[in-house]
Amino acid sequence: MSASNTPSNIESHGQTAIGAPEIAEVKAFLMELQDRICASLEMFEPQMRFQEDTWQRENGGGGRTRVIADGEVIEKGGVNFSHVMGSQLPPSATAARPELAGGSFEAMGVSLVIHPKNPYAPTSHANVRLFVVHKEGMDPVWWFGGGFDLTPYYGFDEDCTQWHQTALEACEPFGDHYYDKFKDWCDEYFYLKHRGEPRGIGGLFFDDFSELGFEQSFAFMRSVGDAFISAYHPILAKRLDTPYGDVERDFQLHRRGRYVEFNLVFDRGTHFGLQSGAGRTESILMSLPPEVKWSYGYEAKAGSEEAKLTDYYLTGRNWLNRPLANTTEGEA
Repeated sequence: MSASNTPSNIESHGQTAIGAPEIAEVKAFLMELQDRICASLEMFEPQMRFQEDTWQRENGGGGRTRVIADGEVIEKGGVNFSHVMGSQLPPSATAARPELAGGSFEAMGVSLVIHPKNPYAPTSHANVRLFVVHKEGMDPVWWFGGGFDLTPYYGFDEDCTQWHQTALEACEPFGDHYYDKFKDWCDEYFYLKHRGEPRGIGGLFFDDFSELGFEQSFAFMRSVGDAFISAYHPILAKRLDTPYGDVERDFQLHRRGRYVEFNLVFDRGTHFGLQSGAGRTESILMSLPPEVKWSYGYEAKAGSEEAKLTDYYLTGRNWLNRPLANTTEGEA
């Protein structure tokens, strides 16, 4: 990871001057995006529909939690919309922004995680969001964030290439350097430091994004949100019927343990939701898989298809075979 692209060195730290009409426009897009993503996933489960839990907060705001479980294809999936307010930013939000400490906030976004039943079908995650901080003596400060990433258990080169190609195409209208920057940031962010391994094969991750002005920064966020269906739908369709047995299922459950570890130990969104009290615990922890397994000292057998996941796929490689402006030393 080149130093110029680590999160602490991204130069965008939010912009000022945002009004109610702009917030309403973002909210309308996010709710419509939630609808479209749910409809696309329900195509895999003709006998099931997402169950919706609409909730409100005493301190302002609320959301729509949508969950599907025990399907033929999707073992557990959640696609959440939330729009919440709080009187004070939690520590997770002010660690890199001490000047905003004590400010109130407004946050809205769509966040989703899909855990398929078939071990050959990868878990996927995406979110897009807007954050606004209000502090006395300051104009409102806003920024966008989001991205999507893929966590396979058994990798396929064509899936990884298609996933990253879709990510590139989402960024290109705004400058293809954004793919390089946010692919790099994704590889760094979704990394289990205590394990010394990535969570998956990456994608895009961006935060504190306001450098294009509100209209174009919002357009970038929309482009990333819209791209998720195009990125994930073909992969899930291709892998959902692949035959598997007990060995593959056991490996999937052990690897899901890594997913749980990341979300509880490192994920900023999880920490923000739990620290702020702005969200609902059930909705925040919706991302966790329904079944998971830890075995002391568990290791995949050397040279096996299971070992290939960490030896070949989880290496932060350049899946598009194109020059990257910020390619890390040692990438393929």
